Amino acid sequence: MNTAAPALSHSLLAAASAIAGVESGQSLTEALAELPSDVRPSAQALSFFAMRNWGLAMGLRHTLVEREPPNATLNALVGLSLLLLETSIRAGEQTPEPGTPVYTAHALVDQAVEATQLQRATASFKGLVNAVLRRFQRERQAVLADTADAPEVRFNHARWWIDALHKAYPEQWERLLDAANAHPPLTLRVNVRATTREAVLQAFAHEQIGATAFGEAGIVLDVPRPVTTLPGYAQGWWSVQDAGAQLAAPLLEVRDGMRVLDACAAPGGKTAHLLELADVELTALDVDPARMARVEQNLERLRLLSPKVRLVAESATRAHLWWDGKPFDVVLADLPCTASGIVSRHPDIRWLRRESDVQQTVKLQREILDSLWSMVAPGGKLLLATCSIFPQEGEMQAESFSKRHMQAQRLPAPGQLLPSRPDAEHPAGHDGFFYALFTRRTQA
Repeated sequence: MNTAAPALSHSLLAAASAIAGVESGQSLTEALAELPSDVRPSAQALSFFAMRNWGLAMGLRHTLVEREPPNATLNALVGLSLLLLETSIRAGEQTPEPGTPVYTAHALVDQAVEATQLQRATASFKGLVNAVLRRFQRERQAVLADTADAPEVRFNHARWWIDALHKAYPEQWERLLDAANAHPPLTLRVNVRATTREAVLQAFAHEQIGATAFGEAGIVLDVPRPVTTLPGYAQGWWSVQDAGAQLAAPLLEVRDGMRVLDACAAPGGKTAHLLELADVELTALDVDPARMARVEQNLERLRLLSPKVRLVAESATRAHLWWDGKPFDVVLADLPCTASGIVSRHPDIRWLRRESDVQQTVKLQREILDSLWSMVAPGGKLLLATCSIFPQEGEMQAESFSKRHMQAQRLPAPGQLLPSRPDAEHPAGHDGFFYALFTRRTQA
């Protein structure tokens, strides 16, 4: 079996193909999954780096390319190559961040040009790529000066996104954009049905893995690393879950014997947390069969599958196809959203989303909430949760829900959590989430 690393030209073209997918409306995860397995790891590293810095890439491309190439992959290759060229030149002037791809300028230009020859659709653009990269080398300072003030370059987000945060958070918007640009920590939640946090920390210490406890069952690593290499992965001792996401399940105060619904459950982190907190009868729901398969895999690793756990691949708005009519004591409505609160973990989101997506998700959220509310038992609870920081998908949605359903009494919950970086008080920091908790009054 050939295990040699692919040539840089092949990695550049594969990464450009994935980035072109994002610019065309496909998630980076989906785009990478379509690549050949031999080139996928190197393309993933390049494309994730690019998505974390794509504002600069777009600015350079806009300045240096008078007419956008008709081929999407070629267009992405130009942006990626310019970004890597600037990064590599800058690395000779100042120490780069860990994980930054650095090449010699000559090798990068040569391999970017070579990448155009690997596909018939891009082969005729060899001269364009060479000319653009050479011009950037000659005129670098002037080009950087021309692009520096563009909002997309300065804040590394789409312009509509910047404007939306400026409007919603006039005094915090720049901090929120900075937080989204930062690399997130690796945070874990200990599976208390399998072990204790103290045992996990001892196992980590034995392997000289620095880690700090937080919250009820959380651990944050000093330095992120591949999760499959950590002690306890195969044994199901812990799950990867952001500190903000770890707040969801405890808000529902589940007890043994309860009937629980986790709607929009994939990939299963909150599902598992509910099962770890109490011996409940749980239905996990997600409309996507492939994503539901991931829930099953995660629960299997954590040793949480049992006859009391039912996995359903169906829509929350099509209750007649899966609901038996018996009300649930608690419902977790982890609603689909723009995912604007987790950009630091999924850097493609800021370029993937469109302004119109916000209203589309708000409409879908409303339909799901109204369907789920009919399944909540008198005295039962429903938790509205999203990983968004756009008010339309959070507080405004919660207020609208309250007005539509007079029996819904709002209970204390965190509300809008804005993304925060780790600090001395909160060693894990957290992503952006919204939580609103309701109970169904037993009397009108």
